[in-house]
Amino acid sequence: MIGILIALLSGALMSIQGIFNTGLTKSSSMWLANSWVQFSAFLVCMIAWISCDRKSFVSLFQMQPKYMLLGGVIGAFITYTVIKSMSMLGPAKAVMIILVAQLLVAYLTELFGMFGVEKVTFEWKRLFGMLICIAGILIFKWD
Repeated sequence: MIGILIALLSGALMSIQGIFNTGLTKSSSMWLANSWVQFSAFLVCMIAWISCDRKSFVSLFQMQPKYMLLGGVIGAFITYTVIKSMSMLGPAKAVMIILVAQLLVAYLTELFGMFGVEKVTFEWKRLFGMLICIAGILIFKWD
């Protein structure tokens, strides 16, 4: 149950962050806003690390496979694409499409066991659920 509550909070925060970041670009520029978002996140993480964890930085670079270190790089492009999609589509439509894309990529990652994720077997009900989500986007977008 706590996992569900945390996931709900995460979704709510992501939507609000997207709106804030999109607004920030209106008074600056895309990459300046993105830099501020990533820098402020860095500061918060450093404060949390100093307060709670203090595990050695060396452990980061012992990570195998090394491509797992690219999360921050991907994060910069996530911020960019969220800002662009929200400014072009509006928050609700953008978030719906982003969520379906996340769901599809997450399911394919599990289905093929990519990036060290435990492989799952194909289930028609999951494909049907994905199609219902896509239909929901089409209904929502229908003017």
